[in-house]
Amino acid sequence: MIALLDYGSGNLRSVEKALRHMGGDVRVVTRPEEMRDAHAVVLPGVGAFDDCLNAMRQQELLGGVKEFIASGRPFLGICVGYQALFEKSEEFNSCAPGLGIFAGKVVRFADCPSLKVPQIGWNQVEIAQPSCPLYKSIESGSHFYFVHSFYPKPADDTIVATRTTYGDAFASSIWKENVFATQFHPEKSQQAGLQLLKNFVELAK
Repeated sequence: MIALLDYGSGNLRSVEKALRHMGGDVRVVTRPEEMRDAHAVVLPGVGAFDDCLNAMRQQELLGGVKEFIASGRPFLGICVGYQALFEKSEEFNSCAPGLGIFAGKVVRFADCPSLKVPQIGWNQVEIAQPSCPLYKSIESGSHFYFVHSFYPKPADDTIVATRTTYGDAFASSIWKENVFATQFHPEKSQQAGLQLLKNFVELAK
């Protein structure tokens, strides 16, 4: 069973539908105890960093996520669910601490007249870790769908799974042991995104 965390995220149902389409046995959960028997957990997200962390705190999900990750079972963060894994965010003078699973902070794209912020649309990912199981059968240079103004800046470059260029290059996904996370939305990324979710479902079996 894959536990899909529901803390009020707007794209929850599209993630659920895509995971089910790829063969996942998905259960939408709202409390930490509902994660205990899960084979894998997915933390989706849209919107603001503080809103995500504060909602998770109210539902006592922060400790549950940390406990689950420590168990070694597969975990996938998507968009704000990726950003939440870091220590803090610069978004709107954010004051909510992140999960702190990884060192680093969430930063905004640099101001540039030729750069539209937020980035909305398709962009390429260059695979930095070819052995990452999330990218099995996915070619470097594949396109994924992004909607974001902020992105994580990991302190440890070795966890970067893919890089994407939008103005500067940034870490569009990460991987360390059982933890995977993407800034792009695989559930909106057509064939490449569905393949990525299929790979995650296989890890959860």
